[in-house]
Amino acid sequence: MTCGPILIVDDEPVNLASMDAVLRDSYPLVFARTGAQAMQATLKHTPGLILLDVKLPDQDGYAVCRALKADPRTEAIPVIFITSLRDVTDEAMGFAAGGVDYITKPFSGQILQARVRTHLSLVRASQLERSYNDALQMLSHAGHFNDNDTGEHIWRMASYAQMLARSYGLPADLCTLIGQAAPMHDTGKIGISQRILKKPAALDAAEWEEMKKHPRIGHEILSASQAPIFTLAAEIALCHHERWDGSGYPQGLAGTDIPISARVVAVADVFDALTMKRPYKEAWSLERSLEMIQAWSGSHFEPAMVEAFLRIVPEVAAAKAHWDAHEAAASAAAAPLMAVAAEPGGAG
Repeated sequence: MTCGPILIVDDEPVNLASMDAVLRDSYPLVFARTGAQAMQATLKHTPGLILLDVKLPDQDGYAVCRALKADPRTEAIPVIFITSLRDVTDEAMGFAAGGVDYITKPFSGQILQARVRTHLSLVRASQLERSYNDALQMLSHAGHFNDNDTGEHIWRMASYAQMLARSYGLPADLCTLIGQAAPMHDTGKIGISQRILKKPAALDAAEWEEMKKHPRIGHEILSASQAPIFTLAAEIALCHHERWDGSGYPQGLAGTDIPISARVVAVADVFDALTMKRPYKEAWSLERSLEMIQAWSGSHFEPAMVEAFLRIVPEVAAAKAHWDAHEAAASAAAAPLMAVAAEPGGAG
């Protein structure tokens, strides 16, 4: 994964030449000699890193850095101050302005190379993490592309799952991982007929047998990666329809043979399904949905998991209100576009 060039900002030609000599064989470089030029060059070249002097002819480097951090287009670009100012207060001002490092002149070429290399590796890691998270979101949405579920369902359910995992007492890192993996629980619906997924009534026996294939399909898709989050997501996809009493599918697992991650997601998923409006049912009230979750304790769900869920009802209700408001706002924003598309010739 590549980053943009390094932008070097200094008004002294000798300093520009020194940094050019150290870095030119390893990185593409662009240069600026004033704060205004630095802002222009940043917008033009989207540098991966900025080496910024404090003493500039038009404004100081702290002001330049603050301006960069205030602009959404440039706020993520790391800034290293390179300056002759050695006072601790000056260094503190650099970090307060948003700098990630502070190097004093005269600098060692080896130190400069090492600092640049380190911060660029952090930039690449951040870019990779963003790409990774984007991939997770796209895969999560893909499982519901032909479904009647809204996008908010998967994120709302995932938030419930993470809260429940925490209430149950699972380690913090596992709670986070469950929250990230849970939205992929229905990835296997990619392989189910749209006719079945969108049917505005209960499924018949043959359709139900077809629907019951989606856990294995999802497991097969997600098992292609050995990354921990996909390993967990594959486990959840395969087992989230298993039941505590062994009456679930696709394997008929019972009790603690069902992975803990799937036992968490089962409660979160069913609760959210109960409180959602579907083509064949109205949304149930919070109270009625909680009564059903309690009624299924020991049959559909692990009793201790139900108890953990009931302990966080206020937190769950707050999360539900948040996502319901988000969904309502999204629907309101989309309504004018849907109306235009419905008009003769409006769909383009």
